[in-house]
Amino acid sequence: MKKNVHRILIIRPSAIGDIVMASAMLPVLKKAYPDARISWVVEPHLVGLLKNHPAVEDVVPWPKAQWRHLARKFRWFRLGGEIIRFSKKLRQQKYDLALDCQGLLRSRFLTLLSGARRRLGFESKEPGKFFMTEVVTRGGHSERMSSEYRHLMEYLDLDPGPFGPSIQLGQEVFETTREALAEEGITGEFIVFAPFTTRPQKHWFDDRWVNLGQRLFQATGRPVIVLGGPGDRLHAERLCNQGGESFHNFSGSLTLEQSGILVRQCSLVIGVDTGLTHMGTAFSRPTVALFGSTCPYLETASPLTRVLYEPHPCSPCRRNPVCDNRFDCMAALDVDRVFAEAMDLLQENPS
Repeated sequence: MKKNVHRILIIRPSAIGDIVMASAMLPVLKKAYPDARISWVVEPHLVGLLKNHPAVEDVVPWPKAQWRHLARKFRWFRLGGEIIRFSKKLRQQKYDLALDCQGLLRSRFLTLLSGARRRLGFESKEPGKFFMTEVVTRGGHSERMSSEYRHLMEYLDLDPGPFGPSIQLGQEVFETTREALAEEGITGEFIVFAPFTTRPQKHWFDDRWVNLGQRLFQATGRPVIVLGGPGDRLHAERLCNQGGESFHNFSGSLTLEQSGILVRQCSLVIGVDTGLTHMGTAFSRPTVALFGSTCPYLETASPLTRVLYEPHPCSPCRRNPVCDNRFDCMAALDVDRVFAEAMDLLQENPS
């Protein structure tokens, strides 16, 4: 079968953390199919995560927002035309293998649009299984990072090897990132906080971030950079105002690639279950990951990642918390414990 695979398409359009974890497939696929052309379908704002990877020949932006807008305006003929054009673009590549690494109806539909003769996708409760030629389980409830993607590689009879995230960032943004640091007066080592994600039940508490940052600054002299997206800027500003001179707000002012470069260059990453935290593992930076409402990975390819998690009888609640917004699982992670883990990592891995 391997000799007949010349073009491969990966469908994992979002989100940052999932793309980071799915990126572990790229070295495995390239090693198994060294002459194959690998493409990846992704939402436009996430192209920067993949466009510089040596294993990826084509990054195909999926205009999800445009399609959604047309559907909401009931512009069905225009939407149909856009879908047909997108499908033609994919089918021109004549993909031999398409991997739906999301398992949603929309990702299955995109896989069908590719016209690939072999279409594999994860099992889920979502409709559209008939769009696939094969449906693959996620491999059980492994505590290893990227376990479902590892299982997919094994299903294809490929050797996954160490199997860790594989993210490459462009050299051209290093200079602009350095300039952003200089404008804030940051010329030496620094610590990154990644406190934001899409669900409040995955968040830690503001007063604990402030306390932790101040203690780390007092202990190490290293300032704290708070990272997040444009929607997090005001929240980050409140954190930084409370934190004082030790905090610097970079949320919403950097591109995703620039934020990734700061993660790659920092002394330490502390964050919740979000993409920037997972990048800390991808770049083998000392990382403390705080998990609560979601199933954590407890084992990674990086020995520098430590996961803190205190399960409760209701864990994991995922999108349906039952604790009246107390978020007991995150409350169980106190500042003393996170500070101790962070200092251990810094002492074991001096920059």
